[in-house]
Amino acid sequence: MADGVAAGVPAAIPTSMQAAILTRHGGIDAIRIRDDWPVPRPGPGQVLVRITATAKNNTDRKVREGLYDTSDDAKIASFRMAGDTLSFPRIQGADVVGRVAAVGAGVDPARVGERGLLDFNIYPDDRADLNLAPDYFGHGADGGFAEYGVFPSDQFHAVPNADLSDAELASLGMCAWQTALHMLTSAEITAGDHVIVTGASGGVGSALIQLCRILGAVPHAVSTPGNDEVLRALGAQTVIHRAPGTNLETAILAATGHPPDAAMDLVGGEMTLPLIRSMCGDMGARRSYPRLSIAGASNGNLTQVPWTLIYLNQVRIFGVSHGTRAEAERLIGWIRAERLRPVLAGTVPLSRLREAEEAFADPSRGFAGKMVIVPDSQWDEHGRRYALPL
Repeated sequence: MADGVAAGVPAAIPTSMQAAILTRHGGIDAIRIRDDWPVPRPGPGQVLVRITATAKNNTDRKVREGLYDTSDDAKIASFRMAGDTLSFPRIQGADVVGRVAAVGAGVDPARVGERGLLDFNIYPDDRADLNLAPDYFGHGADGGFAEYGVFPSDQFHAVPNADLSDAELASLGMCAWQTALHMLTSAEITAGDHVIVTGASGGVGSALIQLCRILGAVPHAVSTPGNDEVLRALGAQTVIHRAPGTNLETAILAATGHPPDAAMDLVGGEMTLPLIRSMCGDMGARRSYPRLSIAGASNGNLTQVPWTLIYLNQVRIFGVSHGTRAEAERLIGWIRAERLRPVLAGTVPLSRLREAEEAFADPSRGFAGKMVIVPDSQWDEHGRRYALPL
């Protein structure tokens, strides 16, 4: 197929598709499931992907509810590091898996039919090791909660591994894994470091545990009771229960036997201060500065921290959002080499996305791993065997 033909959309591709459309900030009623949404066309340097699976992330909910606020007055806000790029209607969903259905001008036509995984970032420039104004597909441009999507060809990475189903591959998506890797690289985690991981049963947390082991570090998971077996199987040295009445600082020190080298915090709120104190209780027993990477605030956006605790103990704090092109390439290499284990909670049809949103936000459901959304047209082939009861 020559470029002139490839730049268009072959007749076999429909003109309309199923898509979940976010119409505004708000509750799940802000999502509309449409069966008549226009199929996009690939432009120069782009591929049109027939989507088979897209993993859900907490950022989907936070954007919908307008919870990315950085001010003091709790205004509704979207993710605005790259400016006000969110516009409605928007198709959410960042961790996209599918097959190339058509290519735009300048893209090798041989890629048609190739299965791949999307690097979810909308990068501000071509720098490989720096991403100062991150945005992503599903926010600044349409994502994967649909039957088709258009993405940069160089960010749709071929992953032909036959032992990975499409739903499992989506559970290895960059939104969680690249964030996890960037948390570790920012804190300069090295072999032998003992690392506390909060929110360990979620997508980023379970990724952190596996990545610690790849780097030679020792992860200690903090999670609600019930996920011990899964977390230990992923590589957690110990599992510390997050439960009412638990003194987290004491529990961490009991599990590790000494002050942890670093903490990866995905929870925030009242959990952050005990993490810091656990690292600073015996500075003479440490071999490096205390390090805290923060990439979430599921337990609350505000934490009271005495600054004397931070500066007297020389605590290094790293705010982490997304990651870099180089980290994405590194992760894709590990996926192809089968060094990363998918943690799939289950699949849900796209037509039931609103129910999936409610279940995803319900802590009593205790999901371990990723929830993956599958277009109804792909359900029998890619979703049914992993169906998650809602």
